[in-house]
Amino acid sequence: MRQVLKTAGAWLCAVLAFGLVTAHAAPASQGFKWPKGKQAAIVLTYDDGLKSHLDVAIPQLNAARIKGTFFLNGSEMTPAEMVRWRVADKAGHELGNHSLFHPCPRTILPNRERYATETYDVDGMMREVSAMNSLLFGIDGRRVHTYAYPCSQSLVGGNDYVPAMRQSGLVKYARTGGDPYKSVVVNFADLDIYNVPSNGPVDSPSGATLIEYAERVRAAGGLGVLQFHGVGGDYLEVSAEAHQALVTYLKSHPDIWVVTFQEAMDYVVAHR
Repeated sequence: MRQVLKTAGAWLCAVLAFGLVTAHAAPASQGFKWPKGKQAAIVLTYDDGLKSHLDVAIPQLNAARIKGTFFLNGSEMTPAEMVRWRVADKAGHELGNHSLFHPCPRTILPNRERYATETYDVDGMMREVSAMNSLLFGIDGRRVHTYAYPCSQSLVGGNDYVPAMRQSGLVKYARTGGDPYKSVVVNFADLDIYNVPSNGPVDSPSGATLIEYAERVRAAGGLGVLQFHGVGGDYLEVSAEAHQALVTYLKSHPDIWVVTFQEAMDYVVAHR
């Protein structure tokens, strides 16, 4: 699956539309305040539980004492990787649910027919999310997890499984993909906690490009969720240097609250 995901880059570039959104950002909702005088919030999320996350992203985050959210799928996770993810959890990073087998539409990953979303149904998808929760519990001992839709898609067999996710109680919040008008969140009253938008830098952006996005979130006083895949390796990658530049920027701007996805959403829900 990791090899075939490399073919999805062009599609994801169009869907996630990195950097286009914040020209439309409005001022933050009147009366909403971030904790401890923070001006804005940034959430760093990483999909697919990749080796480059363990080898590159997490060491950079740890050195800066910044926490990230890593959405894992279980289809290719080795016992040795499970041990390393347990260490990441102990360091304060969030481990999230990205489904067990990462099903995607044929148009995105044509070489994984067994896991094409067109062959799934809603009940089957819920079983897969539940099974991944069990695997995550075996790693981090936590009963509550958040979720990221594989390939940023929520259709299975032609049906949207977001309503079932809301009713199931399997996950607390869910992150979707890029939206050119919504990935800087400022309207918290109407934010759908099972469709939280993110901005996915998949076109080898520079550190300056990543920092520009963070600056736009900061100026809007909003919430920005970044969606990464490979960091300095794997696929759809951001270079290690660009990622480090963003981490250094965030570390040097204490007025930005850099927090895990669940922590950010817990605060938004409690205070909106």
